[in-house]
Amino acid sequence: MGKQYDLIIIGAGPGGYVAAKKAAKLGMSVVIVDKGDVGGTCINRGCIPTKALIYTASLYRDMKECGKFGLFAKEVGFDLQKIFEYKDLSAARMREDLEREFDELGITFVRGMAAIQSDRQVRVAKDGGETVYLAGRYILIATGAKARTVDIPGMDLPGVMTSEELLTSNKSGYRSLLILGGGVIGIELATVFNALGGKVTIVEVSDRLLPNMDREFSDALEEILTNRGIEIHKESILEEITKKDCGLRCRYVCHGKNQKTDVDAVLVSVGRTANTEGLFDPDVPIRTERGRIVVDDFFATNIPGIYAVGDVVGQVQLAHVASAQATYVVERMNDVPASVIVEMVPSCLFVPISIVPSCLYTDPEIASVGLTEEEARRKGVPVRCGRYVMDGNGQSIISKEERGVIKILFAADSDVILGAQLLCSRATDMIGELATAIANGLTSAQLMYAMRAHPTYNEAISCAVENSR
Repeated sequence: MGKQYDLIIIGAGPGGYVAAKKAAKLGMSVVIVDKGDVGGTCINRGCIPTKALIYTASLYRDMKECGKFGLFAKEVGFDLQKIFEYKDLSAARMREDLEREFDELGITFVRGMAAIQSDRQVRVAKDGGETVYLAGRYILIATGAKARTVDIPGMDLPGVMTSEELLTSNKSGYRSLLILGGGVIGIELATVFNALGGKVTIVEVSDRLLPNMDREFSDALEEILTNRGIEIHKESILEEITKKDCGLRCRYVCHGKNQKTDVDAVLVSVGRTANTEGLFDPDVPIRTERGRIVVDDFFATNIPGIYAVGDVVGQVQLAHVASAQATYVVERMNDVPASVIVEMVPSCLFVPISIVPSCLYTDPEIASVGLTEEEARRKGVPVRCGRYVMDGNGQSIISKEERGVIKILFAADSDVILGAQLLCSRATDMIGELATAIANGLTSAQLMYAMRAHPTYNEAISCAVENSR
């Protein structure tokens, strides 16, 4: 029998490390196992590296366009190697902070491949060949997801990669890039390479970018990206990638017509799939569905004492959702009242709505929470919509923003806020206020009680609320 812990956590990403810290603070003995670095995909190969590149690319674009503010900068350029060093240093700083917290809280970190055995035992194959065994009162699985690939000829060619491979590659000076998939990851990386002077083509099978987003915002984003020189082909299917001179030739069908383009590299960004490979011994009867671990409303699996959270259960695949779920599970383990929720049923409805903010770190940023107008119609929920175009917002005028709009939805009868969508600078920061409002069932009148400072982007929320009344 292995060394005994109160809680064994498999996966050191946002679900795992948040669970570890919460459990340790509640007095549990905790060990966390991961085959890679502390921080998981989010810190090392996902959110943090991507946002670091977005920030850098945005600064570069601002410097090139600073003439609109009466400023002039000669010989503006960039060193791609140093940009990627900055990206790596940002991730390293977060890893170091996490490792320090683990030490302070007495959390044990084991690097290796974990396999769950019967009776809540875990076998860990460490780097170098050593095998260690752990035993836990509880096991929490937070192994996340990995990039999904597609079965297309040429997918194994050099230069065809997923976002994780792109973000960890030393070679990234691509003059031209085709991105398969018009979702969040693909669009964010498209803006980076476009801002740094690359030719970017997006091939998306759906009839719009970001299919789950409010159509007005999806269309506005498409117009902004197109105006910046990004080619977007919707309702298109990539059929083949072949080697061409020093690059790649991509053949795709767009609206029934054969098209082709030559690029330096292809980024495959078509979603993510649960990461469970090798996680269970053959005699462990874990229940899965389409590769995802099946859990109940309390994130318990079919095996007593084993829980799973985050992308591996295949619900909303966002880092902050995994963290919230992990916090909830650990609190239940310790009979502590829940401090987080991810959805709720407003008093005026009979259906639950998500209070999980969804954010896109483009320029301008996009953020949403709760229902969109389209979802409200599908659910048969009568709503009032308050809308404000940011053209008259003082801060938008000062910073010469290209475009911006805020929409806030309220129940037509009870006046309770049901959703919000923002396309503007600082949208990802501002969405928290509206998520809080939904979680607390606030009305438009209650939202107007609070003053919002002037001049700020945030004061536009008051304008959108006022427009709904």
